[in-house]
Amino acid sequence: MFGLIVVLLGIILVGYLIVKKYYAPWSLLLVGLVLLLIVGIFTDTAIVSGKKATHSWLLDIVQVVTNISSSTLAGLGLQIMVISGFADYLDRIGATKSFVKICAKPLEYIHSPYTLLAISYLVGQFINIFIPSAVGLGVLLMLTVYPLLMAVGVSSVSAATVIVTTSCLDLGPASANSIVTSKLLGTSAMEYFLEGQLLIGSMAAVAIAVSHGLIQKYFDNKDLKSGRLTADDFKLKSELIAASAKDKQPDAPRFYAILPVLPIVFLFIFSKFCYSGVKLELATAMFLCMILSFLVDLLTRRKLKECIANTKAFFQGMGRVLTSTVSLIICAMVFAEGLKLSGGIASIISWAASMQNTGGVVMLVVMCALLAVASILTGSANAAFFAFNSLLPHAAKAVNWDLIIMACPVQLVSGIARSMSPIAGVTIAVSSIAGLSPFEVVRRTIPVMVIGMLTVILSSLILLN
Repeated sequence: MFGLIVVLLGIILVGYLIVKKYYAPWSLLLVGLVLLLIVGIFTDTAIVSGKKATHSWLLDIVQVVTNISSSTLAGLGLQIMVISGFADYLDRIGATKSFVKICAKPLEYIHSPYTLLAISYLVGQFINIFIPSAVGLGVLLMLTVYPLLMAVGVSSVSAATVIVTTSCLDLGPASANSIVTSKLLGTSAMEYFLEGQLLIGSMAAVAIAVSHGLIQKYFDNKDLKSGRLTADDFKLKSELIAASAKDKQPDAPRFYAILPVLPIVFLFIFSKFCYSGVKLELATAMFLCMILSFLVDLLTRRKLKECIANTKAFFQGMGRVLTSTVSLIICAMVFAEGLKLSGGIASIISWAASMQNTGGVVMLVVMCALLAVASILTGSANAAFFAFNSLLPHAAKAVNWDLIIMACPVQLVSGIARSMSPIAGVTIAVSSIAGLSPFEVVRRTIPVMVIGMLTVILSSLILLN
């Protein structure tokens, strides 16, 4: 009972601070330290054991932060920073813009409004595999796909809603959550993507696309009749798009569109699916692609000083994600450590496991619900998944399931739930460009994302068993 009270207290405190717009990383860290302090005072549980312990339970509380920071920064943190740095460099030289334009080009030939809406989601979700930044992708699609949707008669809120959800599944080996899931499974990010994510993600993507077409059409008709929408809401506000385009990526040759694809190509080639004689780590692949992209840009522009100056974006991108995503991950992991050491999470897992016959399904639903709530409250799939991913092996073992049956749907659900949060970065960015309230957008995303969650859970139970 003590552990459950501590868990409930921790979740309520974090939820309150984040809803009140306190800085999320420090809020998670602070509550995590408080939970560890409670554990140290009221229980005999060792906060840190082994060689890394300070032999003082009070100092061990701070040592937890050090241990988590050092392990994260040296491994996962580096991978995320390199991915972000490479993405920012591609933005700087215009390669990302070229890639999105080419992918979006076929959409110009579709004139049925809600068919275009559904296919736009699928195109955006495909692009997300190569461009893992939800905010960056959302802004680019607002410049390319959003005008197309408005031109064929889709409302601004429907168009924005679809664009917000294009990154909802967190698919691909470049996704931070995919990387951590692959580590849990003891496999590579590419293997996890092809053997787990791709199958379940494809089923969910189709369900979400169809749902978007039907639900957004329903909302548009309903809101137009009720007066919630007017004819002006179906007209493109060009000044908003123009304002969002200021200081965006430069134009680049079309062949630059191949550059965002290179990391996944290399990871696939040097894997068990193609040639396993060479072992290529994800971070190494990103560094390699960075060097190749620089050489391509240099040979194209033939301006050495300018090309070298552009590489600054790579290191700036690494620093940017360190202060945002990586710091959030570290703080979320400290918070999770406090929850775990309290014993409350173990009690929840034991309760779910005790259910005869349905224990596994109940456990999966509990884990998905926990991650969904955390993603919505934090506005971040990364923060939620990194806070609770370490529970998944214990949950799977408790019900005698293969870990992938538990881990894959939970990872996908955490991303889906982010698209239901009005404080998610992509929701805020897209809503502001479209001149909408984030709450108006999530009103439309919620029913579609619920369908996506159910599809993920059901397809995982059927196809991964």
